[in-house]
Amino acid sequence: MSASSSAPLHLAVALDGTGWHPASWREPVARPRDLLTAGYWADLVAEAERGLLDFVTIEDGLGPQSSHLLEPDDRTDQVRGRLDAVLIAARIAPLTHHIGLVPTVVATHTEPFHISKAIATLDYVSTGRAGLRVRVTARPDEAAHFGRRTIAPVEAPTGPAAQELLTELFDEAADHVEVVRRLWDSWEDDAEIRDAATGRFVDRDKLHYIDFEGRHFSVKGPSITPRPPQGQPPVSALGHGTAPYRLIARQADVGYVTPRDAAQARAVVAEIRAEQDAAGRAGEPLHVFGDLLVLLDDSAADAEARRERLDTANGEPYAGDAPVFTGTAVQLADRLEELATAGLAGFRLRPAVLGHDLPRITQDLVPELQRRGRFRHAYEADTLRGLLGLARPANRYSPRLSASLEPGGTPIA
Repeated sequence: MSASSSAPLHLAVALDGTGWHPASWREPVARPRDLLTAGYWADLVAEAERGLLDFVTIEDGLGPQSSHLLEPDDRTDQVRGRLDAVLIAARIAPLTHHIGLVPTVVATHTEPFHISKAIATLDYVSTGRAGLRVRVTARPDEAAHFGRRTIAPVEAPTGPAAQELLTELFDEAADHVEVVRRLWDSWEDDAEIRDAATGRFVDRDKLHYIDFEGRHFSVKGPSITPRPPQGQPPVSALGHGTAPYRLIARQADVGYVTPRDAAQARAVVAEIRAEQDAAGRAGEPLHVFGDLLVLLDDSAADAEARRERLDTANGEPYAGDAPVFTGTAVQLADRLEELATAGLAGFRLRPAVLGHDLPRITQDLVPELQRRGRFRHAYEADTLRGLLGLARPANRYSPRLSASLEPGGTPIA
């Protein structure tokens, strides 16, 4: 569950637009005119797969991108508009062979039934390489797109009102993932008989109502999609504080965190492990990844100069939620190894400019980590769970497990 000083590291990249720096689209390598084409995303994921990365995450949201955390802006000099992350992943899946595909979904306004079958379908299309990154939104304008609930504006993102709202949203997200997971299990693995001779396609005793009743959802089930190839596609979430750490501890297989140094990473990992124990998951594997935005060049001076150029084009220095690394691949490898000593099992890197920094990750950083014995030389598994070292879980509704579970495993009559 934690990384030793010499264990191989897991490595993922986060794909968003032309890159994570707001001015990335203005770089010559950025390809902004291709953003809404399948070929653009196929090229990015192919490069990540050439680098043997564990998986890619694909960003998504329910409103236009904004330079403000909780409200839209009027800027016209940054990328606005995006494709649906789940549909991108489904389009890319047949073009790839090993890398995991982890689209982002917003639990706040998206029904868990829809998400469960979408990710299950992606798992079938990718033959076992799907994952899910769940996030919440506290933006009133995004709530207004759906009209089913009202989210009041908060004056200060770090104030008491905002923290109360976020706690509520993350608790809702935990229930959302619980419903999704139960729906994935609502078909036992051998529920489909497909026996043309006897005319029996499905064993109805192996389809189960989930009968979930919670504060936020009431979902009967079962799913309309049979259990995914992985059984349970890995679930991941990003956390910056206690409420999202609790979500990670209760429901995630991978948590992304943003510590500034090893000491902070150690404290964050300890808090997540404590929440994991409190949730009754002490014996279950849970990987904690560090998030870093990276600018990689042949020298630290070149990387700093490129960052200054991007900041100038943006009109202000970039300051995001994750620490920014500027330097060489060797220096980044040093940084990753240092952070790994604090219990991080891997890293999700955010390329500042995808056209520049993604190839630097795959062609410079990966070979450096391989030389140090910290990264794979070939894909060792055909599923995302396999790449992450996660066993395929038994179905909670199978006869040998259902007796020890809470109510909700009633077969369909």
